[in-house]
Amino acid sequence: MYSINHEELDILSYKEVLEETSQKILAELPKNSEVSLIEFEGPEVAVYSKNPKVLVDDETIVKELAKKLRKRIVIRSDPGVRLAKDETIYIINELVGKEGEISKIDFDELVGEVIIEALKPGIIIGKSGEMLRTIISKTLWRPRVMRTPPIESRVIKTIRHLYQEHSKRRQQILRTIGKRIHRPIIFRDDTIRVTALGGFAEVGRSCALIQTGESKAIVDCGINVGSNSPNNTFPRFDLPEFDIDELDAVIISHAHLDHSGFIPYLFKYGYQGAVYATRPTRDLMTMLQIDYLDVAKKEGKMLPYEQKDIRESVLHTIVLDYGEVTDVSPDIRLTFHNAGHIVGSAIPHLHIGEGVYNLAFAQDIKFAKSNLLDAANNRFPRLETLFIESTYGKPQDILPPRQECEKLLRNIIYDTIKKGGKVLIPVLAVGRAQEILVVIENLMRKGELPNIPVYTDGMIREASAITTAHPEFLSKNLRERIFHAGQNPFLAEQIKQVASSEERELIIQGDPAIIVATSGMLNGGPSVLYFKELCSDPNNALVFVSYQGKGTLGSKIQKGITEIQMVEKRKTVMYHIEMAVHSMTGFTGHSDRRELENYIMRVTPKPEKIVVIHGEESKAVKFASWVYKTTKRETMAPPNGTTIRLR
Repeated sequence: MYSINHEELDILSYKEVLEETSQKILAELPKNSEVSLIEFEGPEVAVYSKNPKVLVDDETIVKELAKKLRKRIVIRSDPGVRLAKDETIYIINELVGKEGEISKIDFDELVGEVIIEALKPGIIIGKSGEMLRTIISKTLWRPRVMRTPPIESRVIKTIRHLYQEHSKRRQQILRTIGKRIHRPIIFRDDTIRVTALGGFAEVGRSCALIQTGESKAIVDCGINVGSNSPNNTFPRFDLPEFDIDELDAVIISHAHLDHSGFIPYLFKYGYQGAVYATRPTRDLMTMLQIDYLDVAKKEGKMLPYEQKDIRESVLHTIVLDYGEVTDVSPDIRLTFHNAGHIVGSAIPHLHIGEGVYNLAFAQDIKFAKSNLLDAANNRFPRLETLFIESTYGKPQDILPPRQECEKLLRNIIYDTIKKGGKVLIPVLAVGRAQEILVVIENLMRKGELPNIPVYTDGMIREASAITTAHPEFLSKNLRERIFHAGQNPFLAEQIKQVASSEERELIIQGDPAIIVATSGMLNGGPSVLYFKELCSDPNNALVFVSYQGKGTLGSKIQKGITEIQMVEKRKTVMYHIEMAVHSMTGFTGHSDRRELENYIMRVTPKPEKIVVIHGEESKAVKFASWVYKTTKRETMAPPNGTTIRLR
């Protein structure tokens, strides 16, 4: 007797689902749309047409169909009918003319897109999208229009090249992911559990495993960069609840290493599913992962993965915009909402089952406007459980207003320069660096500080390039400054990128200057090199503007240690700290205690359960206690290794 194994059953079931979906789509589409292929590609249903103009001209057809099927449907031209690339470039230039100031035209063959970068994207879009429809009609490529980035990004260029070079493979990857997402639901079990794999009652290595009766997904996959012990550096993948072979999706809130730094490890050990992130998060986390390997190699640390694993994770990444609802497994839908922390940072909102349960992860949120971003979103369609950070969770963690911090920073810089000293500001390359550069440039432009050199070292310029490549994620005020007022703070003439160790030496020996360098916690990177050379001179100043993780060099100095021992070339060297040390918490991308309280009071709808995470144990417990007393909702602050049953 012939028996079907589980793998064959999955394939059979998938084919049945695809066949059923295809029949429904074909029944609704006009006959002259000439559909040549229908495939599940990642979370989308890709409909390939030899006459896509019919469907593009009447967008209501596809919108109604997507609503009826409750699936994301994307129309793509059949590769056989697309115009040749050189002819497409010629036609686009002829249609747009010089007025649109096109700087680059590229192609993504997988999705049938022509990517047009221009200084005046509005002209290429045309009134009510008229020019876009004309381009589709004449070339059968779907245009994606982007504003020409003010600073070219090497990482974005590399990712685009990677997608082009591995277009066929990426298509196979998306179809494999599609099979997993659109498989029929087998287990009608409404049980929902969350296991703390990292970042609970601590800051670092954030990772939470969500388990339903049908699916398993993790939210974030980070590294504790301040830890010296392997047991505390990486997520708890040794727990019995975690099985990489059963993992359906990896959801990333933002790019910082403590949330995204361990993703390539999953691919090294066989993960074949998708990574979901916003477009800026994909670009920034790729940059930070590459830099992490480079720094770890130089410091002789164990490398948990290789460059090829980073490339693999990029090929498996699916980018989403804020507000875009997407299936990530048969019974989990994901929506990203603005978190206000760094560019592209998101609050992942998960809708489980058909209206069964909703949860959101508000970790690393800023519930106030900053120079870069708008405040975090606090309104959701439904919400039963809220996971919320407690980085500044103690009652005393009230941060000074931004204006006050900017004034204090100005005074510190001015006084240091007057003494002939240098100001060292260690920063995270992403988020804090851009915030500080905007503040300093603004002070100089207003004449409140002299126009002395501002040296950036590490990955700051590349991070700024990626930041400005995604203007739709920035605050309206900064977008206006960059694109309409011609005041891009990252291109100010006094801001200079350090290109070599020789140049670094000249800066150390040279005239008064401001040095903005990574890493923000002095746990590696060029900021440590500058610190060693500048720390013994009382005329110099060290200004902390980032959270200093437990055990990091920055944390030790912040607590008042005046002598630091470091091992260099197998020798122990003692460094005496004579430079002035300042801590300025007001520039943080995290919410302070007042903002956290405000968020809890204003989040809509009111959750039934609140889980406090991402904070030192004492802070998480104290904030959880306040939440319970204030809201009378079930509240907890569990440690790593805990499994919480939500339903």
